[in-house]
Amino acid sequence: MVTPRPTASTHKQQEVQRIMAALSAAIAQHKLKPGQRLVEAQIVTALQANRNHVQTALQRLALQHIVTIEPNRGAMVSQPTAQEAREVFAARRVIERGIVEDITAQKMAEHWPQIEAHMQAEQAAVQTNDRRAIVGALCDFHRLLANLCGNRVLMEMFDNLMVRSSLIVALYQRNDVPACQHNEHQQLIDALKAGNQSQAVAVMLAHLDHLEAELVLSPGNDQELDLGDALSQAPVTPD
Repeated sequence: MVTPRPTASTHKQQEVQRIMAALSAAIAQHKLKPGQRLVEAQIVTALQANRNHVQTALQRLALQHIVTIEPNRGAMVSQPTAQEAREVFAARRVIERGIVEDITAQKMAEHWPQIEAHMQAEQAAVQTNDRRAIVGALCDFHRLLANLCGNRVLMEMFDNLMVRSSLIVALYQRNDVPACQHNEHQQLIDALKAGNQSQAVAVMLAHLDHLEAELVLSPGNDQELDLGDALSQAPVTPD
């Protein structure tokens, strides 16, 4: 049987997805700061991408409110307002409640080695006192739960919310190390493993309340990374 060659349209879609994934990852990992300009030529060079594909990727990210495109200024990482921050966390409560409700004790048992490995990695990150490593591990926990639930629609909504949450954290979260979140994650895992989904939902909602309570309405002054440097370590292979 002859395998059909990928069409030009399919190739473009894959390339656009690759660029979007790289930019989203750099934003989620706080390598790109809110308000940072996204110069097309730099993205083309960093990702070895076609300029037209980069433009399409930026336009799609703008539709997801991850990137802002302004006339005569070009594209930049979005700067969510305080009101948007509250709305994103309200949406996360709805989506992540649904995710937790879909995770049965059976799913926990099937994926326990993966869950246990993550919790160990998260604990190791907490012990480093490296804020970026800790934030990354804590965000990965929520992605792990989304993957466990298996609902693709919820996962797609969640992915967008998490990148937007990363922008909110970069702007509004206090600068102290959020190590205490690891304990809340462990409580959630314990409840899910025991098959107590109502308790797991209660823990998740309280956890999100805690995360939102940590936000303050003043932007951080961290120095932004060069766009090329930020993307040089971002994933370049589509899922």
